[in-house]
Amino acid sequence: MSMQPWEGRDRLVAIDIETTGRRLPSLQDIRKAPKGLRQPGIIIEIGCLEIIREGDGWRKARSWESRVNPDAPLHPDAIKVHGIKPADLKVAPRFPEVADALLAFLGEDLLVAHAYENEMDFLNYEFARCGRAAWGADTFSADRFICTKEMSHAVFPGASGSLDALCDRLWLDRSDRFAHHGALLDADLTADAFVKMALGDTGPRDAVYE
Repeated sequence: MSMQPWEGRDRLVAIDIETTGRRLPSLQDIRKAPKGLRQPGIIIEIGCLEIIREGDGWRKARSWESRVNPDAPLHPDAIKVHGIKPADLKVAPRFPEVADALLAFLGEDLLVAHAYENEMDFLNYEFARCGRAAWGADTFSADRFICTKEMSHAVFPGASGSLDALCDRLWLDRSDRFAHHGALLDADLTADAFVKMALGDTGPRDAVYE
């Protein structure tokens, strides 16, 4: 049996990102853009949660979160998902203002994300956009991530890969997500899903009904 990427590690960080809902421009489009044109921001909220090794298991620990002013319009469909309106971001810091704090919290640890390609692409785009990396460079590469969507396909073959569906199959309470998604909320659920799947605890033992 191959070694899992989290084996031998004492700290992981679950991460989730909410966005403007606009499509990321392709690298080709960026390079064709007129000189001096500033690309629009995409990230509007980041949520991170530590997952710390505890004996043979894991526990959740410190969290870090921030809203981000993208200096760009929000797509109406995205607002329906996360409930964040343009007025909520007027006094939020820009990405360059939170980048160092984000990197400090993440450290060099592996990141746990659901459908990790999204978080990876959003982060790489914003670090390039603020001039801390070249366009097309991988500030964050695929081998930095543990993907709970990929894990779910191995644990529940043929089942839906959405975070909502995964939470239901793992008997995780996602009721706070019924109204709106949120970066820290989704990072928290992603952390819970990771821990249950990593430990093979996929039954209803911990389900709570109110």
